[in-house]
Amino acid sequence: MHSALRSVQAVTRRTASTAAAAAGKQLTIGLIPADGIGREVIPAARQVLEALPSSVLAARLGFVELDAGFEYFQKHGEALPEETLAALRSDCDGALFGAVSSPSHKVAGYSSPIVGLRKKLDLYANVRPVVSGAAATASGARRAIDMLIIRENTECLYVKDEEQHEGPDGRYAVAKRRISERASRRAGEMAFAMALQRDGMRRLVGDADRTWKGRPKVTIVHKSNVLSVTDGLWRETVRGVHASNAAYHAGVDVEEQLVDSMVYRMFREPDAFDVVVAPNMYGDIISDGAAALVGSLGLVPSANVGDNFVVGEPVHGSAPDIAGRNIANPIAAIRSAAMLLERTGHAAAALAIYRAVDCVLAAGNVRTPDLGGSSRTSEVADEVCKHL
Repeated sequence: MHSALRSVQAVTRRTASTAAAAAGKQLTIGLIPADGIGREVIPAARQVLEALPSSVLAARLGFVELDAGFEYFQKHGEALPEETLAALRSDCDGALFGAVSSPSHKVAGYSSPIVGLRKKLDLYANVRPVVSGAAATASGARRAIDMLIIRENTECLYVKDEEQHEGPDGRYAVAKRRISERASRRAGEMAFAMALQRDGMRRLVGDADRTWKGRPKVTIVHKSNVLSVTDGLWRETVRGVHASNAAYHAGVDVEEQLVDSMVYRMFREPDAFDVVVAPNMYGDIISDGAAALVGSLGLVPSANVGDNFVVGEPVHGSAPDIAGRNIANPIAAIRSAAMLLERTGHAAAALAIYRAVDCVLAAGNVRTPDLGGSSRTSEVADEVCKHL
């Protein structure tokens, strides 16, 4: 239950009035399973959502099945159809995205649909909670961690502006990296807001139930000692968010970490971090690596967040080696569904899911192979539903 409570701290801004307004209304969720195990874990998340009792979720649930992904591209020539975007904008309050099998080599006409969703829906921050009561560190020690990684979601090298040329010494490739003041500021604002919100949540529980016991802290990740222009602008802008409202942010400590040092420290002393904010590519690498601290990518959820929309997305990939075998871990997708509920004002329902997942993980008798068990995807979903 303690980790469930800590997970609630990963909510982006929500208010009691939002929850009140949401009560009794239709909550329509777009479902985009996409590729590989996405087609197994997203139905599992839907099953858990539909099992929520009315005592914790007053809204009526509706679902819209939508297309996207590399496999869809291979059949239809587009990875993110306009019909999917139109449905999300006009019919849905939020969405769940499964996984995408983006190829590692260039494919003419193809672009990642999840990257496209982030840009077209202005989902400017990816929010990933990393919570464990006994994270395995590189030193062999086990430490309780409660870290939130906020990754800028719209630019950096992921603008995918690349060129290849022929030169006197052979071919060479160039990738353009975009770091803007606007995007950096928005990521910074979310990081400091989340640090204060998490601190407020922690004050509601006793010290014995808190993993992070210090003042709220934001760690700014960069490599401005080498990339002095792009990472320099990122660093300067995020620090400027803190300085621009010094009175409001007075209770938040600020530190910086070079990205290579951040990776080293994260694996040796992950309990040293509260809220971490990073440019897109660094945040992608850091947050995937952090999954090793909790045991599996199959446990780590995320939410792609904008001011008006949210897309829950499990951190793992499409895992083609196990796709279709009913052995993928659905926990990350189920937790991502809970994060979606939080953002749309249904905190009680989200908490019920977190608690149910925590009960299943604590019992340990229903586990998929990535956690050393032999249970099926469907069996894990059924077990979570029993604990709702």
